[in-house]
Amino acid sequence: MMLGGELTVDERNLLSVAYKNVVGTRRASWRIISSIEQKEDSKGSEKHVAIISEYRQKIETELERVCQDVLDVLDQSLIPKAESGESKVFYHKMKGDYHRYLAEFASGNKRKVAATAAHEAYKNATDVAQTELTPTHPIRLGLALNFSVFYYEILNSPDRACHLAKQAFDDAIAELDSLSEESYRDSTLIMQLLRDNLTLWTSSDGAEPEAAQSGEAKDDKPAEGAEGTEGGAEAAAPAAAADAPAAEEPKKEEAAAGPSS
Repeated sequence: MMLGGELTVDERNLLSVAYKNVVGTRRASWRIISSIEQKEDSKGSEKHVAIISEYRQKIETELERVCQDVLDVLDQSLIPKAESGESKVFYHKMKGDYHRYLAEFASGNKRKVAATAAHEAYKNATDVAQTELTPTHPIRLGLALNFSVFYYEILNSPDRACHLAKQAFDDAIAELDSLSEESYRDSTLIMQLLRDNLTLWTSSDGAEPEAAQSGEAKDDKPAEGAEGTEGGAEAAAPAAAADAPAAEEPKKEEAAAGPSS
């Protein structure tokens, strides 16, 4: 899919929300199916495991197709045509998110490739955000939220995840008085998601990331009608905010239309 010039904020958010809804249902299904598959496998139910595994692979194929579609649009049209710092951060963050989604279910070298691409995209977004966007900007906060979820869930690095989330939260708190009224709701929502994830991660007492995921972290997802964010809690999150499931994506992330679970 090739797009004409740079998208408006509304068009950008609609595109983000549309894809987030498509991929979000499949990610949720994949997590549920994978959990059931593990339980059946532990029972030695080979027949059930075979059926469940076949369905899981079908979901993974659909996820891979949708994610690649988004990444193609980003690489071929949206990122090359992005002019403002806000747009550049938004699209590079989005690129990191969809590579992260691929890494969630991939294994071996495919997982390594997806994780490396996600890290590079998040890093590119961060470099621009730190010079072009204020610490309270919802897109910058949503980026920090999702990048920290990436460190925790994909790279299994809770220390880096907590450091990034805490730094973003503290930097925003320091400038809260200068926050504009129009972005106050979006920004404070993502800050709450950052704090929720920090509470979840630090209460794990050094447990392995997989074990801690039973509480689901939050990442940013775009909320319908929200401007400039895509983010951590799904229900009333801004289109630029976070993308994590439960506090996710098994932790909380910003949802496309409301808080994620």
